[in-house]
Amino acid sequence: MKLPDFKNWKMPRRVDIERLLIVGASALVVVLALTGGGETTETMVWEEPPTTAETSLTLTEDAEMVSTVCWYEDGDGYLVPVTRQIPMQDGVAKATLSLMVESSENDLAAARMGLTNVIPEGVSFDIDISGGKARVDMSAEALNCASAEEELLMVQGVAAALCGFDTVEEVTFLFDGQKRSKLTHGTDVSGVFTAEMVNAESVATMSSAHADQVQLYFPSASGRMLVPVTRTVFSPADLPTAILELAKGPRTDSGLECPLPADCGVKSVSVKNGVATIDFTSEFAQIAQHSDGGHQALQAIVFTASQFPGVKKVNITVDGKAWQTEPQAVSTWVNQAEDVMAWYPGVVEID
Repeated sequence: MKLPDFKNWKMPRRVDIERLLIVGASALVVVLALTGGGETTETMVWEEPPTTAETSLTLTEDAEMVSTVCWYEDGDGYLVPVTRQIPMQDGVAKATLSLMVESSENDLAAARMGLTNVIPEGVSFDIDISGGKARVDMSAEALNCASAEEELLMVQGVAAALCGFDTVEEVTFLFDGQKRSKLTHGTDVSGVFTAEMVNAESVATMSSAHADQVQLYFPSASGRMLVPVTRTVFSPADLPTAILELAKGPRTDSGLECPLPADCGVKSVSVKNGVATIDFTSEFAQIAQHSDGGHQALQAIVFTASQFPGVKKVNITVDGKAWQTEPQAVSTWVNQAEDVMAWYPGVVEID
């Protein structure tokens, strides 16, 4: 699905929105009067509604919000996680997946971040979670993907979103109530899916029984977001290996950026009492010259470290000397939606 062209689209003026609210409320008054059987004696007085901004503020203040991670496709075909705020409710997992379904509202929200939704229009879900396993039944509309690439993005995005919850470690699929081995364009959906399967790098076949995977976070070409990449390694899939692979950077044909300066080396990696201490060579100090002051570089390190359960905080040193005043806590809330939208101006114009 291509990104919609919003170049010449303008959000309706506030006065137009208010006019629509007034007309809608007036119509409601007429309906209430007509359904009263002619016996209505109370006079209903119209009061001008608050502005859109005031209404939005009131709803936000009254509702308890919760963070959740949705997955979208970026312009380079990668699955990208975005942390969004939604009202607390029963069935937060289903609500999360619903935000990833193509619709006029969801497509506009994704476009504001320079992204597209990965689940076809009209798809609904039935989710059963037990013992760390989630079984999701997607309605028949899920079979409407246009290609095998779209099918893979859909199932991997759904699995990654569900595995973002502490109660889910793996995901299996049903479609329209039936177990399927393959989807319309041949995508294999017979097995188990996990969050560690997204954006897998292709590797040359090697005869090794010790092949494993680590997940690395690299800035996108625009620098707006961090993109997780699953890399096959032929050494222990632990924190030292992950940091060494992060320092190597992404594949040259990936379209992603290396978060660390050229020639920056890793001197040591250790974990003690939940704090991972990563000591870099002096070249690391050059991240301060990045346009964002090194923020994405630091976040790439922290989110790469966050996949390891024993790591609670990350302490960065350079040539053995402290780089930060205190260790940074690891987090699963990557790519905050508000920050991503702030980096993507020009989609919506308001007079």
